[in-house]
Amino acid sequence: MDSFFKHHVFFCLNQRDPGAERPSCANCNSQAMQEYAKKRVKQLGLAGPGQVRINKSGCLDRCEEGPTIVVYPEGIWYTYVDEADIDEIVDSHLANGKIVERLLIDR
Repeated sequence: MDSFFKHHVFFCLNQRDPGAERPSCANCNSQAMQEYAKKRVKQLGLAGPGQVRINKSGCLDRCEEGPTIVVYPEGIWYTYVDEADIDEIVDSHLANGKIVERLLIDR
């Protein structure tokens, strides 16, 4: 069975209350990074059925590993710091199928 999207990308946007025991991806600018990735994928002509879909997600339960992204159908988990990291994931993995080893959570 073929996947509807070549890559389906989920950005954790979970926001925890101040003082929570676990970190929160939303405190790491995750919403802005998700919006940036969505815009970038569209600019490159990679968005839509059969290509790439960028989605928001609730907690992905990898909170201690930094802000998280998971790319399906491969199940590749990334963390990131800024737009340059997002560019690298989009350009390398989503556009060209090459995993960005330095940003992997599961190494």
